[in-house]
Order: sequence, then C-alpha cells, then structure tokens
Amino acid sequence: MEYILGGAAAVVAAPFVLPAMGFTAGGIAATSLAAKMMSVSAIMAGGGVPAGGAVALLQSAGAAGISAVGNAALAAGGAVAGGAVANAL
Repeated sequence: MEYILGGAAAVVAAPFVLPAMGFTAGGIAATSLAAKMMSVSAIMAGGGVPAGGAVALLQSAGAAGISAVGNAALAAGGAVAGGAVANAL
C-alpha cells in the first residue's frame, strides 16, 4: 500500500512543486531555488547549463508539463520512496 501512495503522491505533487521551486512556463524564476540550481549547474559545467541535465529536464517539465513517460518515472520513484519510508518505520 505504501508503494501505491508514494507513487500517487509523486505524480500529484509534481505539477505544484516544480513551479514552487521556480521552474515555470515562462522560464526559471529569478531568485528561486531553480535559479540557484541553474547557477550551480552552469558553474560546474564550465559556463553553460548542460542539455539533458537535471536543471534542463526540470525546466522542460515546468514549461511544457510532464509527459506520460515522465509520470511513469515519477510514479516509480515515488513508489520506491514510499516503500523505503514504510520499511524504515
């Protein structure tokens, strides 16, 4: 049961969490967590945000929404996390 709840929570929360972090349809919001992540990513990559990196994928999801494949990945990750928390308790 915990696996199902974790998977569902991840899929339901993602459309709210991404904009709250600063990954918006209009781009990365200034002074947000997303902006800090973008800065760190660019510094680590030597000056630019790498295509296909975490920041780029999160911005894509924030701008265009999450695809069916993305939702499946979120559900799987949430299920694993839910199971891990349940086993830790």
